[in-house]
Amino acid sequence: MQIEQPPVDRERIIPSGERRGLVLVHTGDGKGKSTAAFGLALRAHGRGKAVKIYQFMKVPSARFGEHRVFEQLGVPIEGLGDGFSWKSKDLEHSAQLARDGWARARDTILGGEHFLVVLDEIMYPLRYGWLPLDPVLATLRERPAHVHVVLTGRNAPQELMDLADTVTEMALIKHHFKAGVPAQRGIED
Repeated sequence: MQIEQPPVDRERIIPSGERRGLVLVHTGDGKGKSTAAFGLALRAHGRGKAVKIYQFMKVPSARFGEHRVFEQLGVPIEGLGDGFSWKSKDLEHSAQLARDGWARARDTILGGEHFLVVLDEIMYPLRYGWLPLDPVLATLRERPAHVHVVLTGRNAPQELMDLADTVTEMALIKHHFKAGVPAQRGIED
């Protein structure tokens, strides 16, 4: 490891723009996309802001760790899907759930009552062709000026990244699963 001197002087950049709602994309093959979005949700909720979380691949009855804590905190979190595609018994039904869920998420975004709307795992229904990209982009462009939206999932479309204010790519360096260690509750649920 290279030892560095801590910075003691830096140029202070003062933003000249106005505060406004942001579009944030968390993508990439690495772990942490949803976790980062949930961290933003906690931060906003901690400031007394209205937050709504939609999970496009989780079932409505899901009871993962994030569901338990968000319910305890009073942050609405809603599963919109029927699990990941390899678990689905009817892919057309999965696609319809994604379209129905998108209609709810779109109405929430455009309604303007929430400071932050999280669209967790939305990249899957976009990539599978279950949701057309253009209406999602249009909604993000037309949303009320104060509404922040976070979208997560692997392989975000370039058009979405171009529209976003902030794009973070989680890079996979090493993953325990490749060494044979299974998923563990509280870390990957």
